[in-house]
Amino acid sequence: MDKKYTFDEFMDIIRYLRSDKGCPWDRKQTHESLERYMLEEAYESVEAIRNGDLDNLCEELGDVLLQIALHASIAEEKGEFGIEDIITAESEKMIRRHPHVFADQEVIDAGQVVKNWDEIKKEEKNQKSTADILLDIPKALPALVRAEKAIKKAGKKEEENSPSEVLKSLTESLIQLEKEVEKGKREHLEDNFENLLFHIVNLSVILHLNAENSLTNATNKFINRFVDIEGLTQKKPQV
Repeated sequence: MDKKYTFDEFMDIIRYLRSDKGCPWDRKQTHESLERYMLEEAYESVEAIRNGDLDNLCEELGDVLLQIALHASIAEEKGEFGIEDIITAESEKMIRRHPHVFADQEVIDAGQVVKNWDEIKKEEKNQKSTADILLDIPKALPALVRAEKAIKKAGKKEEENSPSEVLKSLTESLIQLEKEVEKGKREHLEDNFENLLFHIVNLSVILHLNAENSLTNATNKFINRFVDIEGLTQKKPQV
């Protein structure tokens, strides 16, 4: 097909799908029912990026856009907000948080841009304390990502959070977990396991590693080893 659709035409398609003449599945969707699809499409887009598959990335970004359009259409029908409100709010945010581009503020490097962004965000959300910032971290984030954000936002001093101190805490948690396993009771097992996981994420932050990516890479290696071993077993000549 040679036709190029505009954004407005795309939104008209979504609105028609939501209409009485449209699709039963699209009509029955709500903000809540679409939660899983928003996550799935975002993850599939990331997968396309990691694979360097630009054709697939184009398709997956379209699926992400579909989710945004569906949410906007649902909200329009309820008189909550519309696609123009989404675009306007985000445009205003970009202008506010880039005073070095749209105003007269000067920055030295990208690090200062991030610092200024965080300061402007704190003002916008009226965050007066570190507790306010921590409570604002979305609970829907993947657990490793949320833990990493919480640790970074807490902003402990380097001497309070050195690799040696974190490794010491991690070792203590592991020893405590071993004791609970030996007892054969589950009463405190989960608490100790949670502590161990959190200390591991804390260590990743101190070492400037990405816990989410590290676990993904470890899982990939596990799967690949399993596939290789199974492949060798299947190729083994029958006696």
